[in-house]
Amino acid sequence: MSDTLVTAGGLTRAQVAERVAAGRTNAVGARTSRSTAQIVRANVVTPFNGLLATLFVLVLLTGHWQNGLFGLVIVANTAIGVVQELRAKRTLDRLAVLNAPRARVVREGRVAEVEVAEVVADDLIELRTGDQVVADGTLTASDGLEIDESLLTGESDPVAKDSDDEVRSGSIVVAGSGRFVATGVGADAYATRLAAEARRFTVVRSELVQGTNKLLKWISLLMLVVGPLLLWSQFETPDTDTWQEAVTGAVAGLVGMVPEGLVLLTSLAFMLAAVSLARRQTLVQELPAVEVLARVDTVCLDKTGTLTHGDIVFDRLITEDEHDVREALALCANAPDANATSAALADEFTDPTWRRTGGVPFSSARKWSAVCADGHGTWVLGAPEMVFPDSADDPLLREAADIAGEGKRVLVLASTPAHHTDTTLPADLTPRALVVLAERIRDDAADTLRYFAEQGVALKVISGDNPRTVGAVAVSVGVPGIGHATDAVDARTLPEDPDALADVLERKVVFGRVTPQQKRAIVGALQREGHVVAMTGDGVNDAMALKDADIGVAMGNGAAATRAVAQLVLLDSRFAHLPDVVAEGRRVIANIERAANLFLVKNVYSLVLALVVVATALAYPLAPIQLTLISATTIGIPGFVLALAPNRRRYVPGFLRRVLRFAVPTGAVIGLAAYAGDLAVRGLEPAGGRGAGQTVATVVVLIASLWTLSLLARPLNGWKIALLAGLAGVAALILAVPALGTGIFLLAVTPQRLLVGAVIGFAAGLLVELVGRVVLRPVRESEARSAESF
Repeated sequence: MSDTLVTAGGLTRAQVAERVAAGRTNAVGARTSRSTAQIVRANVVTPFNGLLATLFVLVLLTGHWQNGLFGLVIVANTAIGVVQELRAKRTLDRLAVLNAPRARVVREGRVAEVEVAEVVADDLIELRTGDQVVADGTLTASDGLEIDESLLTGESDPVAKDSDDEVRSGSIVVAGSGRFVATGVGADAYATRLAAEARRFTVVRSELVQGTNKLLKWISLLMLVVGPLLLWSQFETPDTDTWQEAVTGAVAGLVGMVPEGLVLLTSLAFMLAAVSLARRQTLVQELPAVEVLARVDTVCLDKTGTLTHGDIVFDRLITEDEHDVREALALCANAPDANATSAALADEFTDPTWRRTGGVPFSSARKWSAVCADGHGTWVLGAPEMVFPDSADDPLLREAADIAGEGKRVLVLASTPAHHTDTTLPADLTPRALVVLAERIRDDAADTLRYFAEQGVALKVISGDNPRTVGAVAVSVGVPGIGHATDAVDARTLPEDPDALADVLERKVVFGRVTPQQKRAIVGALQREGHVVAMTGDGVNDAMALKDADIGVAMGNGAAATRAVAQLVLLDSRFAHLPDVVAEGRRVIANIERAANLFLVKNVYSLVLALVVVATALAYPLAPIQLTLISATTIGIPGFVLALAPNRRRYVPGFLRRVLRFAVPTGAVIGLAAYAGDLAVRGLEPAGGRGAGQTVATVVVLIASLWTLSLLARPLNGWKIALLAGLAGVAALILAVPALGTGIFLLAVTPQRLLVGAVIGFAAGLLVELVGRVVLRPVRESEARSAESF
């Protein structure tokens, strides 16, 4: 602590300014996205860009500038990647500011909210239920404060904190309130980055990213082996008269094996999906999350804030002694640990004349709170079955069960003459009243649940409320698998054994009286059974389950700790956005798979041609400029268009396996067909030279690749047919106009060569069609089922 002692009124403006000038702030440089420099570096400085730059220089040395046009394509791709990511960064950063956590600091005797980065050393910070601790410090006051430190220590049980106890950043307030002096801020804090500190434990697993990285690794290894052999073969082949021709042939083979646009395309698809969702008020805090949600097969829902609006209101009071009861409820409404229940009571019960002398704050684990009144004993407010677990025969408690069956939230108010501030219930409680609260069911909840049911996504409603209340709400919105409110399971009866719990979860869908620890156990049990789990929630009791789930979805009006650990935040708290997120994820993963097929087919036929020419000592049958033509018209342009197109195909596991199953045989067919075209024209025109073989091979690969594109673009519609026709027209124009075909693309076009190339190209196309019909049938069936469900 500094030389100037912190008073109960907190720091003064001068003291804050002094600490800011000294750099003693909580700013840690955490970013919601990469910096501009990082974006440029990540798109420019890559191993493949380095390789292509080297090949580009070598081609320029040969004297044929046209063969170096692939370098301009790489520059264009990189520029597009940088510009699009910068645009996405601006959009996402603006939304992240709206969702950024804030802290309550006491300065000059007044409580004010500031950004977390504006907290300074020695600040007096106020804590309330649902807050995430923003710095390390020492408590100066505690009113029933309980903190969950599991993000830091792994221990799930809340820890009671008193004055002079230490608190650490990254932990979560689950009950009570208090104040502490910040002694460790910024880099000096135990957890140096607040929301990021929580999120670092849950890195989103992306099948697309993992599959793409594997492909890049394998391709890189193949290039290390094949590259030297290819270069050697081009110098040794009888067709090579100069070193320039040998270098050109080797460069063509290597350029063809480089998947220059695949990583860029994957990143762009994620970013554009995130921007698209941002327009629907959904903040994506980790880009691959849009893909992962497409793989989700189980969604765990918290009732409050998800199926209902979460803004509970007072409905009615059932009691025989209204005066004392109203005074006690007025004290409860004005308790320091304000929550949704106390806020609802505050609208009805105001201006207490009794004096509060202590109490027990509400805890989602206990599900009750208490207030001590001077001369009037202790009053406990909580869930009937938790406050009176063994008194079901009481008429008031029986009435509570009936009301809960109507979908209302019911609390019991009980009293004891003793002054009680312990976290265990007093033994001599007497029920005094029932407090009935009402929640508004979301108008769009039923449609959203119906969507998930049609998509084959299982739903589990897990809530801390009374099972019959939760069951009634679930029935009213049409949750599949529950026919009556009494079908809901009381979580207090759930087994602790994970296997036994998983068995119950397979049979039941609605659970009430679920503790925060049980929510985590439910998520874990589902994951052990192989399910991909999404968890939605808004309260601090949901935070740990959101962290453990494959995808955590937080409501924008939820607790700061909940938003911090979630990968997705619904900024306007509308559960109805989830189908949009699922659809966006499916679009991304399905379209990237299509594009990956295109890129990998080129890599495979380039590898096949390289191996063939190494084995036969022939010249590589394509020049770099001709590969640039083929790549632009059959892969680059259509790949980007298809990656951004609508696609409602359901997620099918096995991205990498499917891509390889299609690309390897298809690429082999095209590569061998190109080689056959080269051999055929050599037999027909022995004096035709390299130009004749390259021309026929180019025509063969163009036709077979466009056929492959038509196969992957199915089902065809108007704009896809126009795209294919336009690309075919561009290729035909280049072949027909000598200034383009000969002058730029180094083709020696004659009618005979076009005929030979067309015959072999269409024959290869038919073989590609056969491969596609066998390999792509499951994908087509999945697309048809998905289209029927919309």
